[in-house]
Amino acid sequence: MITIKVPATSANVGVGFDCLGLAVSYYSTITFEPSSHHLEISGSPKEFQNEHNLVYQAFVKGCTFLNQAIPNVKIAVESDIPVARGLGSSSVCVVAGLKAASEWYGGGISEEQLLRLATQMEGHPDNVTPAILGGLCVSFMDDHDDPQIVKYQVNQQLHFVALIPDYEVSTHEARKVLPTTMSYADAIHQVSHCAAMTKALELGDMHMIHEACDDRMHEPYRAKLIPDYGDVKAICEQAGGTMYISGSGSTMMAITASQQAADEIVVNAKAAFPAWQIRKLTVDSTGVTSEVSERGKVLHR
Repeated sequence: MITIKVPATSANVGVGFDCLGLAVSYYSTITFEPSSHHLEISGSPKEFQNEHNLVYQAFVKGCTFLNQAIPNVKIAVESDIPVARGLGSSSVCVVAGLKAASEWYGGGISEEQLLRLATQMEGHPDNVTPAILGGLCVSFMDDHDDPQIVKYQVNQQLHFVALIPDYEVSTHEARKVLPTTMSYADAIHQVSHCAAMTKALELGDMHMIHEACDDRMHEPYRAKLIPDYGDVKAICEQAGGTMYISGSGSTMMAITASQQAADEIVVNAKAAFPAWQIRKLTVDSTGVTSEVSERGKVLHR
């Protein structure tokens, strides 16, 4: 049996539109084992228990990349990462399937190849990169369409709270509301604030995080798709936290400098939005992990 564990991701981190991504301690665990049937899938909605399942499609892509036969496989998904909430649920599926194919055939896919294949499937590297590498990642595509990545550490004194509404924001709609042009003044603002944000997260400098987290590229437009954005922002800032839209939403992520502030946000958010998921999170610094076992004995990790 092959067990793959992949962290959820929070893209953009405010000012890093389509280039910053953060791995967080919210996981999907997916197992793969030989089957007497062509394909068995459990743990996902019935409409995805077939060859259109993204985990399986990534598994097939990995096998094909290795020029290996696509085996009969049983896939079991254990995850409560919500879909279409801005927490990288599709990246989790892609990374898990590719990593499983690699382990199935003896680890034949290198980390660099895994990054490239996952980016090909996702279309952009901002979510798959932290899912694979962990931590805070800055990524972009070079002239050869290969992802280039810089990984940053995030100060362990920082605390994160995911505020996950009970409604979706369509990625298509979140893209459609964005303007097609940007002034030089706004571009300069964005570049400077993004550069400051990466260092502020390393230092754990809450004042600079708050100052740097002032986005002009996407958040002012996407906020209109989240009816409770203003109320959530007020709850977070009242506790001394800084809030940003995770990915394209609807999840919003708060950053705080203390456990007490994080707890205050959790209590107030649960009172205001009892149907939502409110989760305290830490940064996952490891990324995707794998374990190969046979008859309950771990062969290697």
